[in-house]
Amino acid sequence: MGPLSSTRTMRLWGPWSLGVALGVFMTIGFALQLWGGPFQRRLPGLQLRQPWAPSPGPAVPSCPPRQRLVFLKTHKSGSSSVLSLLHRYGDRHGLRFALPARYQFGYPRLFQASRVKGYRPQGGGTQPPFHILCHHMRFNLKEVLQVMPSDSFFFSIVRDPAALARSAFSYYKSTSSAFRKAPSLAAFLANPRAFYRPGARGDHYARNLLWFDFGLPFPPEMRTKRGNPQPLRDPNLPQLRVLPSGADPRAHTQDPNALFRPAPTIADSQMSSPASLDLESSSFIQWNLAWLDSVFDLVLVAEYFDESLVLLADALCWGLDDVVGFMHNAQAGGKLGGSTVGNGGLTAEDRQLTARARAWNNLDWALYVHFNHSLWARIKQYGQNRLQSAVAELRARREALAKHCLVGGEALDPKYITDRRFRPFQFGSGKVLGYVLRSGLSLQDQVECERLATPELQYKDKLDAKQFPPTVSLPLKTSRPLSP
Repeated sequence: MGPLSSTRTMRLWGPWSLGVALGVFMTIGFALQLWGGPFQRRLPGLQLRQPWAPSPGPAVPSCPPRQRLVFLKTHKSGSSSVLSLLHRYGDRHGLRFALPARYQFGYPRLFQASRVKGYRPQGGGTQPPFHILCHHMRFNLKEVLQVMPSDSFFFSIVRDPAALARSAFSYYKSTSSAFRKAPSLAAFLANPRAFYRPGARGDHYARNLLWFDFGLPFPPEMRTKRGNPQPLRDPNLPQLRVLPSGADPRAHTQDPNALFRPAPTIADSQMSSPASLDLESSSFIQWNLAWLDSVFDLVLVAEYFDESLVLLADALCWGLDDVVGFMHNAQAGGKLGGSTVGNGGLTAEDRQLTARARAWNNLDWALYVHFNHSLWARIKQYGQNRLQSAVAELRARREALAKHCLVGGEALDPKYITDRRFRPFQFGSGKVLGYVLRSGLSLQDQVECERLATPELQYKDKLDAKQFPPTVSLPLKTSRPLSP
């Protein structure tokens, strides 16, 4: 790998220089931890235009597609659906994935380059370059840059901590000791310290999971000898006011189907009040968020999943078809898209649970607020009318693909999925939905629909076999005696 570009040099060394300036808030251990294609044809009946150009709006400039990608796959944030897009794109274009030996890169330990299958350190012999790093890891920039070029496109996805907590409690109840001891999520959040023990096995799933996945250090008062977080004092959280696009701020009703955007600023009085421990304004949080901004080119927001995909396609210079796909690893009864940040339509009990989840996951909430704002800043730059048109087209194409490829045109209970190639891994207390392909598809459509429906574990195995085909041992030839 060549020398780091100036941008990536800043990404790697930035925490050190900033740490000197903010040394009163940091420790040496804190700084060290941060070192840490388009469809080739049209499916019958689908009017897929290629290449895609948004309308109305200016013409898309000609640019080469980005194909060196680092995706931080966060937990319970819709990341499996993004992973499916990357699997399909890389598979279709013959790109090389940096794959784990199994399905994760030693998680929950920090990522190490040595865990990439087929990786050889510099000086250890030539190897084909990797194009995409995208499976579960705890982010560690220094080690990632041993594997991926410094000019790779870095991106990730975040989710409202309240929605994430609901999903994580169901999915990781048998894994996290804190969740396992609690009879319900409501009981856990009513008194989390009765169940949560810093450093206990699996309890990183129970608090500030996004912060943990991003590989960020925890404040000194939250650290333990084992490195897992312990509780902060309860802060007054930053308030995120969310209104329908173009709505009168004085209106009290919200349209749940409308696009939402955050208010221009968080209340200045709250931000500046010394009596309020506002995570958004604290030097510790700001330092971490500024560092993430210098590393990640884009962070998607699960509550605005389709809007995020349009921005991703634009940033990568991909066609819209490249980001049209099905939801993966979704639990029955769960819902990913659609914002609940404004608490509109929730019962009093749900509002209380949401507030408690955000307070308990205070670092995640500050992180979410930050990237929610940055997403909407990009949307404003992209153009909201242009975005709405592109989102409508993306959803129409997804629906058409689902009707063409899938039995019932939607995800199904796993009991109906008899083909092991498409049956998702079942984990946690909820059922993970999957897909059944329609019969009678043409050979070409079968290939494309299989790519869309294949769960992440099976697709990883497929890519592994493609990159590392099993060697066939041939029988030894015996030498024939020479003729006299």
